[in-house]
Amino acid sequence: MIGMVRVKICGLTNPADARLCAELGAHAIGLNFYPKSPRAISPFTALKIIRELPPFISTIGIFVNWTAEAVIALSQALQLDFAQLHGEETPRVVAEVARKIPVLKALRVAEGDESPDFARYKAASAFLLDGADATNFGGTGQTTDWMLAHKAAEAHRIILAGGLNPSNVAEAITAVRPYAVDVASGVESRLGKKDPAKLRAFFDAVNETNPL
Repeated sequence: MIGMVRVKICGLTNPADARLCAELGAHAIGLNFYPKSPRAISPFTALKIIRELPPFISTIGIFVNWTAEAVIALSQALQLDFAQLHGEETPRVVAEVARKIPVLKALRVAEGDESPDFARYKAASAFLLDGADATNFGGTGQTTDWMLAHKAAEAHRIILAGGLNPSNVAEAITAVRPYAVDVASGVESRLGKKDPAKLRAFFDAVNETNPL
């Protein structure tokens, strides 16, 4: 039996989408601070979104190649629950941030890639496996290697991302058995705007795989 799979909705840009995600049962939301992302938001917008959330929903900041000091400063200012390091951060940066706030380390994996060296980032609380893209860090709709992810999930807390949508998330959960799934572009009507119908369909598909 697959244990309960948690849901993280990433790249939220407005309070209304955040409220809907909360109502549908999201366990976490991702707030993107990578300036080159179409889902990037300011700390002020992030604060407005956070204030609209009910209790018990984790807030996760997405950072790409920031210094440890900068990640810690903004995370503490916004009282984020986790820092998702989605770039090419070194194990030292991961460890420095993890001393102040739990870290999710994102690793990009394409079909046929070798397994990442998870042990390098032993300070991370969990690993997010995302589809590989030569020019972008996340949110590209590229699928990751599910077979590799399944093997990783046997030994690590894995958050499966990359190319998930309402039509394939149930299959992905069955194949990988991750700790959580993460979706951004797969539930959007346009870049940065979540689609209510796609969100509902996504949660329905996840709930079908979760034990009662």
